[in-house]
Amino acid sequence: MQTSLTARVLIGLALALAGGIAISLSSSGAVTSIPSLVEPVGTLWVNAIRMTIVPLIMSLLITAIAGDHQSGLVATLGGKTIGLFVVMVAMVCVFTALTAPPLLALLHLDPATAASLRATTSAATASGAVELPPFRDWLVGLIPSNPLKAAVDGAMLPLIVFTVLFALALARIADTQREAVLGFFVAIKHAMFVLIGWIMAAAPIGVFALVLPLAAQMGATAAGAFGYFLLFTCSLILVSMALLYPLAVVVGRVPLAPFARACAPAQVVGFSTRSSLASLPAMFTAAEDLRFSPQVSGLVLPFAVSLFKFASPIGRASGTYFIARLYGIELGPMEIAIIAGAIGLLSFYSPGIPSGGLLIMTPLYASLNLPVEGIGILIALDLLIDMTITPTNVTANLTVAAMLTRSDRDPRQ
Repeated sequence: MQTSLTARVLIGLALALAGGIAISLSSSGAVTSIPSLVEPVGTLWVNAIRMTIVPLIMSLLITAIAGDHQSGLVATLGGKTIGLFVVMVAMVCVFTALTAPPLLALLHLDPATAASLRATTSAATASGAVELPPFRDWLVGLIPSNPLKAAVDGAMLPLIVFTVLFALALARIADTQREAVLGFFVAIKHAMFVLIGWIMAAAPIGVFALVLPLAAQMGATAAGAFGYFLLFTCSLILVSMALLYPLAVVVGRVPLAPFARACAPAQVVGFSTRSSLASLPAMFTAAEDLRFSPQVSGLVLPFAVSLFKFASPIGRASGTYFIARLYGIELGPMEIAIIAGAIGLLSFYSPGIPSGGLLIMTPLYASLNLPVEGIGILIALDLLIDMTITPTNVTANLTVAAMLTRSDRDPRQ
């Protein structure tokens, strides 16, 4: 079913590009009016995505933090594993912030076209560099005086702070009371997944309605810009995967050739399924072949699959920088750093659904005055990027297992 949906999204993208380019070459008033008729459909689809964000993020955080199975697992693993996850994601965020913007600067786009695009989106009020609030106001605003107002206003960071504190408090109350509240949020989480499934089923139509006006304004430049984005983003992800091998060899003390051979089957599964979870059995086989500690791999690998998205920040941050450049929005060093850091944090809470990492970036786009419509465009381009991200995440999971099992190596090795 997912392959069928992916094929339909790609067909919608191709038809929108071809139709938009044809419209840009037409002088007929009736033909050139088509994008304005189609555009509201794309806006409706983007609004449908946005309406799921608050309940989805709250339910994900509360069930993850206050749920017994997660808290017990975190306690067993300790801070060492979590710290390694955070350090590696931070490194890949810095890598992306330093490399992606200079590469995107090589992409030439007509400023007038970008301004025209920006005027038709939710980023129409953005002009020049994004203005950030003073640090004092930002710091004070982290604790919301009214969490419900924060949710209504889309102030996601204060809402996340409240939700984390609420979940920590929930974990300290009586079991019967906690289970009653948890059951409520578990039901919300599953209902949101169903709703998102319906929204994603309409993705071919939404993508077509978003890309057609874009292609009509940009002409053939749109296809070249999309192709360049895919090329440089996938290249950055593959470079990050290549850097994992010396890390496993030097820190994990695993010979290079056996590590590469053991990773290959799991990487192939990840590439073909776009699912780290589906690659988990192959990762366990690889860990056994490499004679990792069964205690370490048995705990680290399932936890890594659910929490550790090593390569996702590269794809998502690069995509955000690309959307900003596509719409002619200048990002300064501070905004570039904020985007990389925020996406790095969000990667730990990505729901396990197709393009889930893109869906939860909506509040970030809104807070920085970036066009939320750009997320729909990234969803259309996500197939190739996701097929590159997943095997890289698989390799990172096995690299972490190698580093953590170094001091507890199976004596047969």
